[in-house]
Amino acid sequence: MSNFAFIGAAEWPDIQSDCARAESYLASDPRSACIYGRRAIEQLVGLLYDVMDLPLPYKDDLAARINERPFSTQVPPAIVHKLNLIRKAGNAAVHERRAIAPNIALAVLRELHHVTVWAVYHHSAYPKAAPLKLPFDPKLAAKAAPLSRDEVAQLATKFKAQDEAHAKALAEKDELAASKDAEIAALREQIKAAQAAKQQPDDRDYNEAQTRTEYIDLDLAEAGWTLDQPRDREFEVTGMPSGGMGYVDYVLWGADGLPLAVVEAKRTSRSPHVGQEQAKQYADCLEKMTGRRPIIFYTNGYEHWMWDDAGGYPPRQVQGFFTADELALTISRRTSRKPLVGAEIDSEIVERHYQIHAIRRVGEEFTAHKREALLVMATGSGKTRTVIALVKQLMEAGWVKRVLFLADRTALVNQAVGAFKEHLPNATTVNLVTEKITDGRVYVSTYPTMLNLINSVDDGIRPFGPGYFDLVVIDEAHRSVYQKYRAIFEWFDSLLVGLTATPKDEVDHNTYRLFNLEDGMPTDAYSLDDAVKEGFLVPAVGISVGTKFLRQGIRYDELTEAQKDEWDSLDWGDDDTPDAMSAEELGRFWFNADTVDKILAQLMSQGHKVAGGDRLGKTVIFAKNQAHAQFIAERFDIQYPEYAGSFARVITHSTERAQSLIDDFSVTDKGPHIAISVDMLDTGIDVPDVVNLVFFKEIRSKSKFWQMIGRGTRLRPNLFGPGQDKENFYVFDCCGNLEFFSQDLPGTEGSLQKSLNQRLFETRVGLVTALDSAVPGTNPPEGHGTETERGLRVDTAWSLHKIVVGMNMDNVLVRPHRRLVEQYAQWPAWSSLTHEAAGDVAAQLAGLPSSELDNDEQAKRFDLLILRRQLAQLEGDAVAAERIRTKIQGIAEGLLTKTSIPSVAAQQALLDDICADEWWVDVTLPMLELVRLRVRALVRFLDPAQKTVVYTDFQDELGEATLVDLPNVTPGTNWDRFKTKARAYLRSHLDHITLQRLYRNKPLTPDDLVALERMLIDSGVGEPADIDLAKVDGLGLFVRSLVGLDRAAATEAFGAYLDGSRFTADQIRFINLIVTELTATGVVAVARLYDSPYTDKAPTGPEEVFPEADVDNIVSILNTVRANAAPHGGVA
Repeated sequence: MSNFAFIGAAEWPDIQSDCARAESYLASDPRSACIYGRRAIEQLVGLLYDVMDLPLPYKDDLAARINERPFSTQVPPAIVHKLNLIRKAGNAAVHERRAIAPNIALAVLRELHHVTVWAVYHHSAYPKAAPLKLPFDPKLAAKAAPLSRDEVAQLATKFKAQDEAHAKALAEKDELAASKDAEIAALREQIKAAQAAKQQPDDRDYNEAQTRTEYIDLDLAEAGWTLDQPRDREFEVTGMPSGGMGYVDYVLWGADGLPLAVVEAKRTSRSPHVGQEQAKQYADCLEKMTGRRPIIFYTNGYEHWMWDDAGGYPPRQVQGFFTADELALTISRRTSRKPLVGAEIDSEIVERHYQIHAIRRVGEEFTAHKREALLVMATGSGKTRTVIALVKQLMEAGWVKRVLFLADRTALVNQAVGAFKEHLPNATTVNLVTEKITDGRVYVSTYPTMLNLINSVDDGIRPFGPGYFDLVVIDEAHRSVYQKYRAIFEWFDSLLVGLTATPKDEVDHNTYRLFNLEDGMPTDAYSLDDAVKEGFLVPAVGISVGTKFLRQGIRYDELTEAQKDEWDSLDWGDDDTPDAMSAEELGRFWFNADTVDKILAQLMSQGHKVAGGDRLGKTVIFAKNQAHAQFIAERFDIQYPEYAGSFARVITHSTERAQSLIDDFSVTDKGPHIAISVDMLDTGIDVPDVVNLVFFKEIRSKSKFWQMIGRGTRLRPNLFGPGQDKENFYVFDCCGNLEFFSQDLPGTEGSLQKSLNQRLFETRVGLVTALDSAVPGTNPPEGHGTETERGLRVDTAWSLHKIVVGMNMDNVLVRPHRRLVEQYAQWPAWSSLTHEAAGDVAAQLAGLPSSELDNDEQAKRFDLLILRRQLAQLEGDAVAAERIRTKIQGIAEGLLTKTSIPSVAAQQALLDDICADEWWVDVTLPMLELVRLRVRALVRFLDPAQKTVVYTDFQDELGEATLVDLPNVTPGTNWDRFKTKARAYLRSHLDHITLQRLYRNKPLTPDDLVALERMLIDSGVGEPADIDLAKVDGLGLFVRSLVGLDRAAATEAFGAYLDGSRFTADQIRFINLIVTELTATGVVAVARLYDSPYTDKAPTGPEEVFPEADVDNIVSILNTVRANAAPHGGVA
């Protein structure tokens, strides 16, 4: 006797055969049982499509057939769930190498029995044959010999070949197809008569709770739990508070025979928290019985909660279950991990006090059982090294085993991989962007790569399950990362550390919320201001250098007559000649040569110079877009042809071999020396030689602004010569960014751009609720959207329902919303939609991926236009409705120029109507829906609208360069700022007679010192206290240290020692070092001769290369050079 004998009475012999074969393998071969079960429903679903007269889906496979709207809306959701469970288990049996647990096969047979009973009762000619009251009985199953893996593979191949041959025969032989059609038509009539005659209602318990349990089984299977032992389910425990016994839904056992976790499952209609206390009591009992306290899970199938109370952590929601190894490691850490307070920090990785303090603060938070930490550290302060030292400490203390480091660009991933390999060589580092998944300790990835990997399944198990990583590090944690990739952070149940350079008061609220922190209160903060004051970074000197066009744009009526003639002769495309071009359009659609030339001239003349002042220092120009960057490079090459096109290069994501150019840019004496970038160099590229930044675009994102500023903050010793370090860097701002941020305006991170699909979904939800409010009534069948408002409401809801049906519940993005997806995958949920429910649907489901795809972007944009017009009309927004009407008429007018295309010509009458204003008088929503349906496929024929780009060479006006303080950042100490301003002023006035005497090593007089002091006072570069401080060691020496010494004068002073006929190469090389330092710093103290770089050539000092008499003479020359700047009668 078989559980499926009744199918024979329904005259479905092929389906009965497959079900019986599946049943026969239940005990002996679970894999074959699942394969035959899947085969049975494949046959059954095909039969149902025939008898229900349903159209085949575009992608005609089993998954599509089960979940396609025509099928899923006529089949109860419980049956659809069961079919999907059988399908998934069958797919795993065919494609995966791991063993299929007997309980999975039993679940498949139970669900198969439910499905076939339902199908026979509702869709066969013999409904009385369906055993509505009988459950599946495993004892009735016959026992067949198990199949080998080769036989299983052959079986799958055989089924596929049979299906393909049958489909081919139907397609090729009309008489066979006609015969089948006649057979199906007769069958439909029989079924119709039998169904009409049946009297018994379908009161079978299809046991949806059991289906939910089986989904939990599949979730557990993803973590490697086969649940194939009796003790895995309904395990009996003693010592319950009631004094009796209890039965644990699931116990997950370790290899040592001790419990690792308990899982308490509650009905989907109840909160999982209902099971929390019961699960705790089971854990108490198991602890008393075995001596080990297990981890606690409680779930309702939609939500999983984990509670490691013995580890000191409160309950927290997780996205899935842990593997045996992950649970065992979690339990062992309760006693094995070492305290972080006082734990050693590797001083070879980090040595700065603030880095050590940040690591200590993270340790304090983790010790207090907090699981998130946010570090605010200025760019250039060593965030990556700090986190590497933290990782090493946590690994050595037994807190973490595997770490995930996430960055937003491949270049930053490569950079981080290199840093981990250098500083943590004993921990295998895996670059997930370029390497296949391998065993490692540190994994580095971009966000999109990780999101894809999370969704991958290997042999039925997710390689990256929720418990895989113990620590996730987010590099540059800010709002857009939070909005785009929050699913990653929610998927992994790990400690979480975020790194950001954005000042703590400007970090977004949602970022603080991600780390469970109060706004403005990161775990630790080390600001750019702190780093500058303590000498770990250099400050920015902000210089506003805008031009008239960059600030105000250009107006036709302000041009000269000759310029007006040029303006009129420009090719403006199909657009009318404009009266003006705005500043925002400059660099986008309008490129003016003189504007770029003037900014480049300012940079080349006023920017920091290196190589003895002969070459512009490393510079990054931030351009608006690729075309803007290219235009800047072209203008540079025209203005400075002597550099042969290698000095300034465009480095963007579109540049071939961009990384090679970045590598060259990073080398001090190698070109390019100017990198013109669009976004690519905004973050994460560390080139300490950078001393000039040019903001050639408007920035309003605070996080981006600070990231860009960070490109220049790094220290660079000896950049301007021996002993002359990088002290600051210039920010040439052309677009008012410094003024904007210095006013402490709120700024914006920009809203995350919603996808077109998301906007369509949200707008359709809004239209459904608006129609419910404005036009209440009974819902007609689908397909009446062009006839009545209620019909439009139904058709709009159907389109939303179809999208939800196509959502894959195994996808990590969908998984947290499974309850709502399952609810709205059922058509009845859409019959009435409250505003509250609509808000939940739009907020949670609009952005989720779905197999219901429409790849015609132009058609979808037209859909959105019509939907917004319908919504505006419903809500009485006349202004919006009129604006959208104009756009729709413009589209219709454009299509009327394409009537040579047959499909457009077919709609000419409708297009003519749309163009006529009278058609819009009292236009109805169904009329608009008809336009949407008929025109959406035509809009692709329209010519794409492109704004014409114009190139001009009008004379621009360069504004006065002014210093602008950066917000919240002290540009060095007051003394540093005074030196910076004084240096800039004095170097621009080197033609002053007194400065010339000082610069050329002529002895100064007391009167000269008075003249120098008067110069500084009149310049306004400092306060009297600054000048008094400058006089402490001698005003002449102070000024000389700023302007340096003329190289010819320095060479003359040591001319006797540069005679190659009298002195050796080593001696001349030593003297040249002195000349170079004198040129840069103006004076060289005798003690400097015993430091690097001199000791690099003569380790014991000048005595190693010169006789004593020559050493005395060299010292005497240095003292004379010094004395020439400090006369006895002057201020000492």
